[in-house]
Amino acid sequence: MLQLLSLLQTHRYWSGGELADRLDVSPRTLRRDVERLRELGYPVDAVRGTAGGYQLQAGAALPPLLLDDEEAVAIAVGLRAAAGGMVAGIEETSVRALSKIVQVMPPRLRRRVDALQSYTVPAAFGGGPTIDAAVLSTLAMACRDDERVSFDYTPRDGETMMRTVEPHRLVSLGRRWYLVGWDLTRHDWRSFRVDRLSRPATTGARFRQRELTGGDAAAFVQQGIASTHQRHRVAVLVQAPASDVSAAVGGWGDVEEVGPQTARLRMEVDDLGWPMMVLAAVGADFTVEEPAELADRVHEVGQLFVRALRPRRRTRPPRSP
Repeated sequence: MLQLLSLLQTHRYWSGGELADRLDVSPRTLRRDVERLRELGYPVDAVRGTAGGYQLQAGAALPPLLLDDEEAVAIAVGLRAAAGGMVAGIEETSVRALSKIVQVMPPRLRRRVDALQSYTVPAAFGGGPTIDAAVLSTLAMACRDDERVSFDYTPRDGETMMRTVEPHRLVSLGRRWYLVGWDLTRHDWRSFRVDRLSRPATTGARFRQRELTGGDAAAFVQQGIASTHQRHRVAVLVQAPASDVSAAVGGWGDVEEVGPQTARLRMEVDDLGWPMMVLAAVGADFTVEEPAELADRVHEVGQLFVRALRPRRRTRPPRSP
């Protein structure tokens, strides 16, 4: 029956005789196996008659798929890239799917996936800190299985210490990953930047999920970031509609409409590269109001691009007599 499913997934239409010959079974056995596939949720259409056959159609729900080695490796690598933020909006879903695939993947295929990941460079624009996919997978499975996890954590201003957490959700925000969980040391909800934790390991101890304050893990992380003092307070006057600026900055800044074609962007950031990315995405004239460090950074980067545009001097070959 698995061989039958594999054949149906690689061919748009199979005649009954062709399928029976490939499987080396009788037409009656073939019909019985098709019925079993239907009972398992695979929508197999049948056409009766001398030219009859079978075709696998799309169903209302996604049934289990059979993947060969190459397909499994390709999906795992693609999910890792998506988890890294190459495809906006599906980072968390990608981690959940990746954890399921890695869990059932044989070691030989895991090694292939790791090799591909180690020796390729994703073409992501402005990505955040690099996160080991194995770390994300460990945390995702701990969230799924309601299993306590321990890890070493280095806060923004502090020493590294071991933390034991009841994990709740992984959240991708602002080009970074965060783990939301109940901190057994602090006896309270906390969010942890995944790039600041190391050596995560499940403890084998199960727990019952607590009710998160507010119920929204992403909102919890955003509130925590907003309450943290940032290094730079940014204000930029942009010659573009407020709607365009808002679309570029998302929920990571405040936009004030100054006029029909003018808006003021305000952000609090640790890294000045972030507002520069937003301004580049808007693609309009702007004036930096504060801080002076941002104006200096814009000038430095602008000079780099200006130098790149200078025409190179070419040595012309001498003219022939």
